[in-house]
Amino acid sequence: MPPTPENMLGVRPIRPLVLSMSAPVMLSMLISAIYNLVDSIYVAQVSDLDFLALSYAYPVQLLMIACCFGLGVGCNALLSRQLGRKDWPGANDVACHGFFLYGLSWLVFALVGLAGARLFFSLSTQDPRVADSGVVYLTICTVGSLGLCLQFLTERLLQSSGHPAGYMIVQGSGAVLNLVLDPVFIFGLDMGVAGAAVATVLGQCSGGVIGLCLLRRFRSQFPISFRGFRPRRALIKEIGDIALPATATQSLSSFMTLGMNQLLGLWSETAVYVLGAYFKIQSFVTMPVAGINSGLVPILGYNYGARAPHRIRQAVRFGLQLGVGISLAGGVLLAVAALPLLTYCFRADEAALAMGVPALAMTATAFPLAAVSIVLSAALQSLGRSRDALAVALLRQLVLLLPVAALLLWLVPDLVWLAFFITETLVALLSLFFYRRLPPLS
Repeated sequence: MPPTPENMLGVRPIRPLVLSMSAPVMLSMLISAIYNLVDSIYVAQVSDLDFLALSYAYPVQLLMIACCFGLGVGCNALLSRQLGRKDWPGANDVACHGFFLYGLSWLVFALVGLAGARLFFSLSTQDPRVADSGVVYLTICTVGSLGLCLQFLTERLLQSSGHPAGYMIVQGSGAVLNLVLDPVFIFGLDMGVAGAAVATVLGQCSGGVIGLCLLRRFRSQFPISFRGFRPRRALIKEIGDIALPATATQSLSSFMTLGMNQLLGLWSETAVYVLGAYFKIQSFVTMPVAGINSGLVPILGYNYGARAPHRIRQAVRFGLQLGVGISLAGGVLLAVAALPLLTYCFRADEAALAMGVPALAMTATAFPLAAVSIVLSAALQSLGRSRDALAVALLRQLVLLLPVAALLLWLVPDLVWLAFFITETLVALLSLFFYRRLPPLS
């Protein structure tokens, strides 16, 4: 029997709806960021080599998260459309394919970890102690990544079916448990880097189990049944077409960081240091915008399926206002607080301060423009323009940014930080062009 209550994605006023869908995601992402920082601090206190091993493993973890995130966007968008059309069998089919695809993802992660961790670290470092610690950590995280997959899947299913608080509960509960278990396993049981991995896996598994329990609790509104389920190539392809740009967007940041490090390293190691500080700080500004993006996807997808163009326009407009406002405030705060942040949080020396304070001020100017591209990417993904969203991601992270940075390094090195502003300006204009040319909904 189909759910009887009307889904709030189609009836609730847009402004409170966007806020209610986005706020839990923002909070959960902030908790995760804090957990990642504290996790690294704990390991660093055990051994610098263990911390270095985690640093080498981090790109692999980012790629796993990117794959799970992209798959979640694909499932989220299609599920919201089906719910908007009141197509309950179709929505159930999407949910079942989500379980199937996340299960396959876990198997791939586990096999890659078991077969490739040793090779990866042999290519990354010449220190056998770092390699041994890294192999242990990465193997545990990949083999135990079923919890990560379940977390992402249940978060998206809860969000699409109109329960955004479930997202925060699933994500936040896993992160909090991880924070509690870290000192127990790392210090109390003297497991070192292996303890950090075990705590991470247990936290993710607990979040996944809680997500399954929440889905069961809300089964009267959105029942999921695997009876008669068979994987369908067409639906898998449709999910993949939406998931690919989102996956690329997430994974590109790691490649962009690597490229910028290489470019700036040719000029000054101090510049690499400043860039590292920038990435640590800017995540706390961009996270709320990413939360808006995540909150908009199910809203836009549902109303796209329900053929409600006025609600789509209102959601995109309010998302832009919210994203630009938050980013503008964050940019001003970063520019004003650059000196104390670098001095007290990163222990910067005089050379780093001399370069870093104006550098952070220049990079902060890009935040509001980046918000435009990020919010409009959510619209493009949800409204059937995944390739345009992929083009935006590629231009933001690689195609424009790295050449512009290289050109500025050649012409005026001290202004290389404006590469972010120049790139985001051009991409924001292109994003607006892509959005404006979307065909009208009848």
